[in-house]
Amino acid sequence: MYKGLTVRCVILIDSDGYRANVGIIIFNDDGKLFWARRIGQDAWQFPQGGIAYAESPEQAVYRELCEETGLKEEDVQIVAQTEGWLKYNLPEHLVRRYKRPVCIGQKQKWFMLRLLAKDESVSLAHNKRPEFDVWKWTDYWTPLNEVISFKREVYKQALEFFEPTMLKQKLKNE
Repeated sequence: MYKGLTVRCVILIDSDGYRANVGIIIFNDDGKLFWARRIGQDAWQFPQGGIAYAESPEQAVYRELCEETGLKEEDVQIVAQTEGWLKYNLPEHLVRRYKRPVCIGQKQKWFMLRLLAKDESVSLAHNKRPEFDVWKWTDYWTPLNEVISFKREVYKQALEFFEPTMLKQKLKNE
């Protein structure tokens, strides 16, 4: 669908300064979560990205999924999503005050996806500007200890929200 090209789009920032964004938690049949390292950094996170003008959050999930992991819509199944926005503020040194509108943080809709494809379907290098250089499967709560501190509370909220869904998925697989 996106053929490895990064889609350049108008970024949506609300009147409070929050950029509309999607967060993506992918799990496998063993109940492990997809965890990726940002290219050239010692920073691990879930895939995430901005919602473009006239794009639904679900459309943004599939676009970001393809851009960041090489996975396609048919490679995953959406099993749950947060009801509202989860927000975090950027540290002051990351706020680009010279840009308009000023973005002070992100408001995110989070999606939990079951991986239907084989691990080999993941391709971090298919995009001209890869986001990640390494990925692995990790235990459910490990990301809280490894994600950058200013995202930690949003990760906690998302993981707590999806925990009942994850438990149901694990029971189905037993």
